[in-house]
Amino acid sequence: MQPYPFLIIPLALATFIAFPALAGPPLELRSTLADQQEVAVTIYNEDLALVRDQRKVTLQQGENQLALREVSAGIRPETALLRSLGDAGGVRVIEQNFDFDLLTPQKLLEKYIGRTVQVVRVHPQTGEDSFETAEVLAASDGVVLKIGDRIETGVPGRLVYPDVPADLRDRPTLVLQLHSDKSGEQQLELAYLTSGLSWRADYVAQLSEDDRKLDLSGWVTLTNLSGTSYRSARLQLVAGDVNQVRQAIPMARDFMMEKGMVAASAPMQEESLFEYHLYTLGRPTTLRENQTKQVSLLSAAGVPVEREYLLQGGDYYYRGQYDNLGEKLKIGVFLELANREDMGLGMPLPKGIVRVYKKDRQGNAQFIGEDSIDHTPKNETVRLKLGDAFDVTANRKQTDFQKLGGSGRYDYVFESAYGIELKNAKTEAVTVKVVEPMPGDWEILSESHPHQKETAGTASWRIKVPAEGSATLTYRVRVRY
Repeated sequence: MQPYPFLIIPLALATFIAFPALAGPPLELRSTLADQQEVAVTIYNEDLALVRDQRKVTLQQGENQLALREVSAGIRPETALLRSLGDAGGVRVIEQNFDFDLLTPQKLLEKYIGRTVQVVRVHPQTGEDSFETAEVLAASDGVVLKIGDRIETGVPGRLVYPDVPADLRDRPTLVLQLHSDKSGEQQLELAYLTSGLSWRADYVAQLSEDDRKLDLSGWVTLTNLSGTSYRSARLQLVAGDVNQVRQAIPMARDFMMEKGMVAASAPMQEESLFEYHLYTLGRPTTLRENQTKQVSLLSAAGVPVEREYLLQGGDYYYRGQYDNLGEKLKIGVFLELANREDMGLGMPLPKGIVRVYKKDRQGNAQFIGEDSIDHTPKNETVRLKLGDAFDVTANRKQTDFQKLGGSGRYDYVFESAYGIELKNAKTEAVTVKVVEPMPGDWEILSESHPHQKETAGTASWRIKVPAEGSATLTYRVRVRY
């Protein structure tokens, strides 16, 4: 029997094979990235992007089968919108199909289940090829073939296929059946929503020697897992929580990531867009497939900051009798900065992670903590928790507890007293903010330091602790339920 003069693939193939041009429907017009005139990408939070892809193609009058290759593999076909930029009503879409089953040896084998292929074996002495016709019975977890009246698995050699199925392509392809009123060159724009493109903000801050100012740089980190590249793209980013109707995306891909960084340039331009904020890169940039890239977002120097030491309490110990409530309790360390123009900032900050560094005595920058921020409008305060203090600690105990009344569910009255000793091993004085959540209807009866009622259920004190010394806060409170 004569062999099929077509594709030959080893069964134990371990590397990807480049195939010749794939067969498609008759008269199919194919458009690749070589036809692309311009591409614009708007990336949202939550793995969503809008792509506007302009290509120059030549159409025939009447019906055309146009295959737009190298669209995003994460395209949501139901969102695709094709229009002619030169003849708005002259090109109409009749039908569209998205071919996302990409050509691999395994996919090709799966498409041939129930069909015949040829098995090629090499004679070990003569080196000659022998051919047998086989029916593919199964292709998952190995190959099952019917050759004549026998069933074989793990067949050594190669499989020869007569052709490649039309719906199996080497790149993600959107196939459009179009009607054009006239023949000739057309400038078409395809707009669609896609997954696989994402961005986040990353901030790097360097704290001054006296901890009173910091230099802040913002970067946008872009990740392209969409299955195609966007060359010299006009890039825009939308910060904000855009509502989406969740639905399953029929795509699963594994990627090796390539990383890149663009040198710092002019910050991105910002503007309001509905209830969101739009950031525009002032120059084209290329987003390559399977690439992570960073571009400059903002830069600010000498931004004033305030450091705060915070001891946070709990409301449970106002309802019962306790003794020691903790020794060497951790004191949180926070930095606060105002996002205002007069402070060196004053622009909407997209959500992201702020990483803070400070130079040691040798001038080397050392990492001192990080925290995430949500979308922050201008004129709001940015608050960062960097960690817990090493040299500032607290001991808390309950010194008295009395039940003054109540036997039902809601008429309890408790009175209790507390002592909080704050210790400071640093060579300079610090101020510790003590925050106590107060349950029910509460009243401070006595205290060693004046408190502030921050909310209906919160009392706070600011206690100055001397260098290499200690200070003690005492207070008595009555709570009613």
